[in-house]
Amino acid sequence: MALAALTLASCSNTKQTTGIDLTNLDTTAVAQNDFYQYACGGWMKNNPLTGEYSRFGSFDKLAENNRQQLNELIEELAQKQQKQGTVAQKIADIYNLALDTARRDREGIEPVRPLLEDIEAIADRQVLSRKLGESMTYGLFGLYGDADEMNSSMTILKTYQGGFGLGEKEYYFDTDEHSVKVREEYLKFIAQMFTLFGYDNAQEKAQTVMRLETRLAAAAFSNVELRDPQANYNKMSMDELKQLVPQINWDEMLEPLNIHVDSLSVGQLPHLKEAGKMLAEEPLEDLKTLFIWQTIEDANSALTTELYDAQFAFWGKFMSGKQEPSPLWKRAVSVVNGTLGEAVGQMYVQKYFPPEAKARMTQLVKNLQTSLSERINAQEWMSDQTKQQAQDKLASFYVKIGYPDKWRDYTDLVINKDEPYFSNLLRARKFEQDYANSFIGKPVDKEKWYMTPQTVNAYYNPSTNEICFPAGILQYPFFDMQADDAFNYGAIGVVIGHEMTHGFDDQGAQFDKDGNLHDWWTAEDKERFKARTKVMADFFDQIEVAPGVHANGQLTLGENIADHGGLNISFQAYKNATKQHPLPVVDGFTADQRFFLAYANLWAGNIRDEQVLVQTKSDPHSLGRWRVNGALPHINAWYEAWGVTEESPMYVKPEDRVDIW
Repeated sequence: MALAALTLASCSNTKQTTGIDLTNLDTTAVAQNDFYQYACGGWMKNNPLTGEYSRFGSFDKLAENNRQQLNELIEELAQKQQKQGTVAQKIADIYNLALDTARRDREGIEPVRPLLEDIEAIADRQVLSRKLGESMTYGLFGLYGDADEMNSSMTILKTYQGGFGLGEKEYYFDTDEHSVKVREEYLKFIAQMFTLFGYDNAQEKAQTVMRLETRLAAAAFSNVELRDPQANYNKMSMDELKQLVPQINWDEMLEPLNIHVDSLSVGQLPHLKEAGKMLAEEPLEDLKTLFIWQTIEDANSALTTELYDAQFAFWGKFMSGKQEPSPLWKRAVSVVNGTLGEAVGQMYVQKYFPPEAKARMTQLVKNLQTSLSERINAQEWMSDQTKQQAQDKLASFYVKIGYPDKWRDYTDLVINKDEPYFSNLLRARKFEQDYANSFIGKPVDKEKWYMTPQTVNAYYNPSTNEICFPAGILQYPFFDMQADDAFNYGAIGVVIGHEMTHGFDDQGAQFDKDGNLHDWWTAEDKERFKARTKVMADFFDQIEVAPGVHANGQLTLGENIADHGGLNISFQAYKNATKQHPLPVVDGFTADQRFFLAYANLWAGNIRDEQVLVQTKSDPHSLGRWRVNGALPHINAWYEAWGVTEESPMYVKPEDRVDIW
């Protein structure tokens, strides 16, 4: 098949454009010295952070546009009387409930009071196991269903660490000035919330919560440890689980969840064992205090304005540097998205996602698969045996584009506008939990989507070996039906290549073509692969993202490998597609240069200092600046396109560059 005939613009009757917005550039910067500033400086100047954002980039700008489109669809439903029981009624009512802050202020904390009284009434430990199974607002660990890593065709019950509110275990133990300050402010926040809910001894209760959360965090895995599939897979029988954690009556806990299984996988063994010990060792009143806190924290954003503002002051202002909350309508749209996401998505794609966009994407994915296949064959560090296994995995990719072929059924979800907003949210959460639990013990449904169609993102799932590109991301600046191949391969092409490479990053490479955690590498190839990925991790470890704060090369390794592979794969696919008909110089830029400008513009954004610290500690993705200035110095084609020489501060010697896919 002649790839030259498959250029994205070939079917268009509209005059082709470069897709490059010259106002995004900062031409006072030197591209070879700071490519991010050169490519994105204009965008950053023209899109300053507003008070509601701790970070605002190209992803967020597109999401804003999508949110506005969704709001128009939802508003149209919300302004009319809808037939009871219909999806339209459910969307309209939950949206209107989310907007009605005056009603929530009148109701105060009454909607959550029954839950608090239920916790306070716990008289002995015998009921704790069942209470943990019944609760939608508190707990020490999570339960969920997902594909069995050793038998990927079946859905297995899994446990996951939890119970510590700050989320990252490092916040409880790191001794740097920022982490110490986080603990101090968190204590104040907990005490404030207990006071607002009318509890005495708020300071004492806050200390109790902090002590118990710290105990759980001490036994938890770090974010780097959570990236190890082998360490987080511990399959056992229910009898073995009962011996491992005898403090929990597992039959009592699972019965309210309607979960009946013979085996499961424990995610983080030390944490689950510690949670069991806590239930037996800690004073009952202290455990109840923790559960009350978790219920308060879960509920407060759905109650009064005063409670929402207090929560925002800690999580929004202090932790992330935001200056003001998002407008109420945006929060309401997010609630509808989280409650009836696919129903809203179905409306969205009908109006905003043309069939021809899906057809173009389908062809582009095929072109990227061809390119990755070529690059696998060209790797001199891999044996033929491992290459064949990699080719088999690539050929087995399950591709999802735009939207699901079948839509979720929301018939059993009840939204009642006569009940409090918080009560409806709890019922929606129970509906979602029951839906998720219904898959446990059954064959994996490969047609199920893990993102809604309106999501501005994409994913690779190793257990189903699938790549997914929702309709929400298939818009400018990621995808432009009228732009030439240099732009589209540099933008959405790299995103596609990124997700494909996840199948072969340090995590994905541990799963075979069927999605099983199975070693398909020769021993020698595996060691060579590890050596090459170490170059990437070490390089990012040296990047200073804030004064005295360095990137975490191990935490971001998978995403950095995926960016590296995505760039190489898509650039080769773009060269294949334009080989017979090279693209001209436009606006002083060669097509190759425009490819890299399109890529860089994906990561254009502004970010607050506080959010830099949050993401560096918790996010497996590198910061936007370093997804450009950290990735491109390892791409040989970038040096050639932009004439980067040894005089450039971004220059990396060829022998020191990452060379994987």
